[in-house]
Amino acid sequence: MNGSRDSYPHSSFVDEGFPPRNARKAPNLSHWGRGASILRTNFFRFITMSNNELGYAGDIAPETAYEWMQSGAAVMVDVRTDAELAWVGFVPNAVAVPWKQWPGMAMNPTFDDAVCAAANGKKIVLLCRSGVRSIAAAKRATELGLEAYNILEGFEGDANADGHRGTQGGWRMRGLPWRQN
Repeated sequence: MNGSRDSYPHSSFVDEGFPPRNARKAPNLSHWGRGASILRTNFFRFITMSNNELGYAGDIAPETAYEWMQSGAAVMVDVRTDAELAWVGFVPNAVAVPWKQWPGMAMNPTFDDAVCAAANGKKIVLLCRSGVRSIAAAKRATELGLEAYNILEGFEGDANADGHRGTQGGWRMRGLPWRQN
């Protein structure tokens, strides 16, 4: 590919400005290489975003969350459903405050009061299955005036190529304390 519009397989991306027309062009990079460079730059900007940009205090590794819990600096709030806690496993000493309720995944109407009570004046670290619901819960907790962090990878981590969780990251895979009923 020589980078011309005719040789670029997805010319609509170029027409819409991807990579952005005003992006600084690195020498000898294809459109895809420049796009990857831009994504890499924005990724590092994302992981260093402030609370105001994320809408919550930040993302932390499972090991950091465990250290904070052990030191008494933070309380873990597990926002998974009661069914997930019972069937998949739970973290000892975590406070269960579901973000959504099973079945139907309706919003938990008692979340606000329960998460404020759980915090008890400490920062909170929020855990879900894979780190998605806990981001939403961290944003809400921040709106309520709490210092709230999302635990990266969640309890089970990302799914592998076969669609199975628990092998690619997550609280459980990292060997941190957990139990199962």
